[in-house]
Amino acid sequence: MTRPRGNRKRLRGVVIRDKAAQTITVQVNWRYRHPMYGKMVRSRTRLAAHDETNAAHIGDTVEIVECRPMSKTKRWRLVKVLEHNPDQAVPSADEPHAEETPAS
Repeated sequence: MTRPRGNRKRLRGVVIRDKAAQTITVQVNWRYRHPMYGKMVRSRTRLAAHDETNAAHIGDTVEIVECRPMSKTKRWRLVKVLEHNPDQAVPSADEPHAEETPAS
């Protein structure tokens, strides 16, 4: 008999770092009302998430889910990329790399 898994937290955020292999850093923005003054306060949380296929890049909006600890800081896993960043175009393997020429 299989037991159903518990409800895991799911968050949406923006990828701010993708340099490490199979790891992305996701920034999740929060807004909450200050308990005493009632003003809306903005806050952020930066989380390390596991990206098995290196699908997410800087600026992408992603959904992450809570999981078992994968390393010292990684406790989240990438579920899917919700929206790709159009400014961060990924060069294809066919395109030659643009080489910089020194200005004279």
